[in-house]
Amino acid sequence: MSAQAAVRTPRLATTAGRSVRRTKPAPTLKPLRRDERGVPIPHVNVIVRDTHRCRLADHYFHTLQDDLMYMTYVHEPTPRKPPRPVRLAYDPNDPYTKHRYNPPLGGNRWSKQPPPPSAPDNIVQLERIQIHTMIKNAASSRVNLLGPIMALRAISGANEKAGGQHTAEGVQLVKGRKSIQGWVRPGLPVGVKVDLRGPQMYDFLSVLVEFVLPRLRDFQGVVMEGPSSRLDKMSAASGVVSFGLPPTALGLFPQIEVNFDAYPQTFGMHIHCITNATGMGAQNRARALLSGFQIPFARS
Repeated sequence: MSAQAAVRTPRLATTAGRSVRRTKPAPTLKPLRRDERGVPIPHVNVIVRDTHRCRLADHYFHTLQDDLMYMTYVHEPTPRKPPRPVRLAYDPNDPYTKHRYNPPLGGNRWSKQPPPPSAPDNIVQLERIQIHTMIKNAASSRVNLLGPIMALRAISGANEKAGGQHTAEGVQLVKGRKSIQGWVRPGLPVGVKVDLRGPQMYDFLSVLVEFVLPRLRDFQGVVMEGPSSRLDKMSAASGVVSFGLPPTALGLFPQIEVNFDAYPQTFGMHIHCITNATGMGAQNRARALLSGFQIPFARS
């Protein structure tokens, strides 16, 4: 037995220096195709999903929605009266005024329409948030818009067709519509804006109420009108709550604060919270919704 082991030992020693598995050259990968914008197209269909549930969205659907139904409920024991027939300026049956522009008398009176009946399917809900800013220096040079574009992308996390979502518009340019002597011409970029929907909207709202507004100096709350204001005004029936932030608020966002030196110019911004509320008093119902998200309001 020892003689056989002595014979096999040199053979094992000779095979130890060689590789048992044959090596193959690395496979050559084909270059990725690119679209019309030069962005590479992956080999597989990449679909980006939500990695976690949005905290503010769960707060709305599990808690705030029931509270808003209780706060804004209006009991109507009898059915509503039919709407008043619209009176036109000209008789539509008159052949002399048949093709003439025929507006209703007194306007369409959309701001004086009553709110829809209180029901679980029409509770006020936040549809989208729009952030926009106007840059005066953009009229002289479009390069001044690069900083606001980078800042809004960092704050909102929105990009054009990001995550395979073809409806994502990302940061857009705001162009002039009228000609203002010495400043704006039609088609001239004067600012940027971005529309947020879904989880991005709630994420921005949580950052705003947890990091920006509490650290903003001399901020008592979003200014609102007094209790004697009319509910049938155009602004009161729009269901949109708008407020502005000073240039110092830009550095309070965590996305900007971590790399503040990359943004040499600070700027203010306007934030529009657009809801599905309609009819008289729609703005008050929208304020009740935003107050549930811890946005403070103060009387003027």
